[in-house]
Amino acid sequence: MSERSELSMPKIVAISGGVALILLILFLIFGFKFLSAFIMALLLGLAVAAFLLLAVFRAPDKAETKPIAAPKPDPTPEPEPAPTPAAEPATATGTDLDRDAGPDGANEGVRPMALDAPRSGAADDLKKIKGVGPKLETLLNSLGFYHFDQISAWTTEEVTWVDANLKGFKGRVSRDNWVEQAGLLASGGETEFSKKVDKGDVY
Repeated sequence: MSERSELSMPKIVAISGGVALILLILFLIFGFKFLSAFIMALLLGLAVAAFLLLAVFRAPDKAETKPIAAPKPDPTPEPEPAPTPAAEPATATGTDLDRDAGPDGANEGVRPMALDAPRSGAADDLKKIKGVGPKLETLLNSLGFYHFDQISAWTTEEVTWVDANLKGFKGRVSRDNWVEQAGLLASGGETEFSKKVDKGDVY
């Protein structure tokens, strides 16, 4: 039996049976023979039962209807971040030892006082300065620097000029602290490195 109807089979049987009984009594009252009255009452009771069954199956479904939820609105899309402008490539070339935003060259700093030749015809062994090898010593001599006291007297601007003009060795003056080493050697002192040079352990 479908759950859609409020009538159940026992109720239908009871109703149709009650109708048949009432009709049987009425038929007997009106003088019908018992067998005839019984058959007619039974047929009418079955007809009532059939009618009720049809009514049950034709009844509309009482399925629970759930409210349809309204569609959720689409979330507001986040704005795309603005593209970051690409950094402009640096146009300067070379190093910038004095931090003037331009490449180092002959116009950097101040050129130190130079000599045309070593005093008394004898140059100091600049290779005793750590960071100065034979090639760099030759380059320094070509620029007019032969003695420790010359190098020890360089100012910051003069160090900048030398750093910028040591072709192939830019920045070595500051990096290896030549001024301090030359000052010690000019006063007759020694460094651990100069001792190794004197012993022939370096060159």
